This record gives sequence, structure tokens and C-alpha cells, in this order.
Amino acid sequence: MLPKTLPKCKIVCVILILLSLTATTSGQSLNTHKLEQYMAAAIKHDYFSGSILISKNGKTVYSKGYGMANFEHQVPNKINTVFLIGSIVKQFTAVSIMQLVEQGKLNLDDSLTMYITNCPNAWKPVTIRNLLTHTSGIMNYSRLADWDEVHSIKPNTLIDVINLVRNEPLLFAPGERFNYSNTNFDLLAIIIERLTSMPFGIYLEKNIFNPLGMKHTGPVNPRLVIFHRASGYYTKLNKYVNAPYENLDYVMGSGSMISTVSDLQLWSQALFTNKLISKKNLSEMFTPFKSNYGYGTETGKLFDKSTVGHSGSQNGFSTQLLIIPEDTITIIVLSNSDKASAGRIAKNLASIMLNKPYKIPTANTFEMLSVAYEKGGVIPTLQLCNELKKLEGENFDEEEALSNLGGDLLDLKKVKDAISIFTDLVEKKPNSSYAHDYLGTAYLQDKNYSSALKYFKKALELDASNKYAKKGIQEVEEAMKN
Repeated sequence: MLPKTLPKCKIVCVILILLSLTATTSGQSLNTHKLEQYMAAAIKHDYFSGSILISKNGKTVYSKGYGMANFEHQVPNKINTVFLIGSIVKQFTAVSIMQLVEQGKLNLDDSLTMYITNCPNAWKPVTIRNLLTHTSGIMNYSRLADWDEVHSIKPNTLIDVINLVRNEPLLFAPGERFNYSNTNFDLLAIIIERLTSMPFGIYLEKNIFNPLGMKHTGPVNPRLVIFHRASGYYTKLNKYVNAPYENLDYVMGSGSMISTVSDLQLWSQALFTNKLISKKNLSEMFTPFKSNYGYGTETGKLFDKSTVGHSGSQNGFSTQLLIIPEDTITIIVLSNSDKASAGRIAKNLASIMLNKPYKIPTANTFEMLSVAYEKGGVIPTLQLCNELKKLEGENFDEEEALSNLGGDLLDLKKVKDAISIFTDLVEKKPNSSYAHDYLGTAYLQDKNYSSALKYFKKALELDASNKYAKKGIQEVEEAMKN
């Protein structure tokens, strides 16, 4: 028979338990509300379209798809949507190198010429460690002036892209400073291939993806039908357009692979549990060498917490893997919109998870300028730009805002309006080489070759290293011959 009343001590215990459960539920509900509130604003103002996953202690606590994987066919993004992940691949490459170190097949202080014998003499001082930390001084091939328009649309091999810069001088002595370069990680992929006698993609499949169960991660093969694959989009004047063609029929150590948020959660968990490399080597990989970069790993601080991970940007995709080791929190943001800042979104989601201050996205200056242009054209747009400069002062980067707007206008074939925007920019920034280069480009598209040549030459006068101005002069001279 049950007693009519509970002893006081038991009543107190029950109340405390109920309060504890209520507080936990309330806290979780509040976090979910904040996450949803934040993501709604990110969709509206940051052009977010994609999938996110948040995990704590290896358990998924929040995951959801937003926007469209394909706008033309109105296919929504889901948790199983497959995205191009860009430079997140560099983490796979770095771990592969550390696996070979543990097998005794190489040393991080070995010269890369021990493994790639037909290198230029200038590359002999470059070590494996220099490649991993972007301190080699070797030029980034994807920064070549004609990379986007010429080379990126060709079927390239690893050797092909390396050959693009093999005759370029080193930018600095190896180890002297940091300079992000995709070339470094494609050289690492070649080294992996030569040490293992297998293609880089096959090495990853056998030694990372299959062991971890990452079934939806691997090279991009444009001929294969890949279920749930997202299309990449750019935004022009606040509207989505298809990303330009890029040949992705190659496997790189620097990018050009696909994955899902769930697969990248498996990757993150493997790092936490040392399934792939030892704890010692993982710690070394996560230690910043120069400029907050370890081995294929971006490092940083979020409030008082250390963070590791990597961002990615490629062909209309923006991605971020952000890990807070101390709290075993992982934030994965994969977007098929180039304007979505996956890095900013990931940091704000992490701040919510840490119960720290975060910033809800609001209408940004570029969005406001685009709306002004669509409603009234160039004159009210430039008037708004002047007002924003008065209001925000140094916090408003008018060169970035106007160059982005003018670039969109050129892409949309609104050349005369782009000329007006860039003319105003040159007046505001008379010492900017790139402002003059933008105006030269607009005049080139307008077939006003004398004006184009004038501004390209001025751009080069202001900055002799401006490769885009050099290329522009060549294009003008070719056009004037015909």
C-alpha cells in the first residue's frame, strides 16, 4: 500500500529533478529557436541555400536542409544532398601525408624534389612541411589571370596544373611567410600517388572514405549520375544564376570533391577519436605554423575557445567545417550559393551552441545597393553609396561594394551602367590599381579600346604586379589588330 504523503526529503528530490528536466528542455528549446531564427535571417540576407549539421560529443543535435539543391527543377536541399566541398579536401590530403609519415615512408622535412624529381631548381629548398603549411613560396596556379576563363574549363591532370607555374619564380624563400596556394596541395597529392603507386582518389577511398563509411564522399565525375547532387549558383543583383562551367573531371589534393554533412560528421568524429592518425600527429597538424594555419587546417579562436577546420569555395559553392575540440562541437555548413558566407554562418551557429553573443544577419550594403539599382538605376545607387559612406565611415568598404556591383552589371551585359559605376569608383579611389583595371575591363567589353588601354595602363602604373591589367592590355592590343 502506498503512503498517503511522501516524506519531505523525497518531495524536495522530485521537485529538483523536475526543475532540472524543465531547465534542460527549456535550454534545448531556446537553442533550437535561436538556430532557426538565425538560419531564417541567413536565408534572407546571406543568400544561404544548403545543409547544416551540428554535433556535440559525436551526436548530431541539429541538422537540416534549406533552400534549393536545384532551383530550375525546385528540388530542395536535404541532409543527404551532395555538395562540392572545395578546400575542405585539404584536410584529407594532410591526413594522408601524416599517415605516410607514420608508416615511415616520408619525413616532413624532406625536400619535395626527393619525390618529384623533375622540379625546377628553385623548388629544391621546399619541404613537405612547407607545402602543408602554405609556406613554400610556390605560386598559386588558380591566381593566374587566365585561370577562370582558359585553364579551369580544360580537362586538367595534377601535372597539368603544376606545369602552369613551374617556370614562375618563388614569391619568397621557403618558410619565410604564409601564402595560400592550391599548388602546394596538388604537389602533395602527386607525392602520395608516387609513394603508394595508386591514384590519389583511390588512396583516399581505401584509407579514409571506406574505413569511415563516408559513402557519399569522393572525386567529382561529371559523367556519373550522382543522386541528390546540388547545382552551384552565383547571385547577380540579388538573383540566382547558374555558376559558370568548370571542368571538374580531375582529382586534386586542393579541392574538386563532393560530400554530405553526414559524411563530414563521420570525418570529424574520426579526428576526435584518432581513427586515422595518432593523437600526437593530430595535435601537430592542428598547431598553427604561420598565419593561423597548421597542416591543411585553419586554426583560430572563437571567444576563449580554440577552433580548427577548413573553409571551401568552388564553382558556386561555399563550405565550412568548424570544430571546437575542447567542447567536441562540430559545425558543418555546405552551401550551393557563392554569396552565402559559410564561414560566418558556422561561427554564429557555434556561438549559439556556446551560449555566446552572435549576430543575426541583416540587410547588407551590397543587397541595399542592388535594390537601389533595380528600382532606380545608377544615379540613386551612387547617392545611396555616398550616404552609406557618411553613416558608416571606415566600416563601409565602398571599393568592394562598387566593384562587386559593377562586376555583376558586366556579367549581366549592362556595360554602360557598369562604366558609370566604375567611373565613380575611380574618382573615389584614384590611387587604386584595381579600380582602374575594373574600368578598363568595362571599356574593353564596350569595345572602346582607347579608353580601355588608358585605364589598364594607369592600373599598371599604380601597381606593376597587377596581372589582370597586363592581360587586359594584351587583349586590347589583339582586338585593335583585328
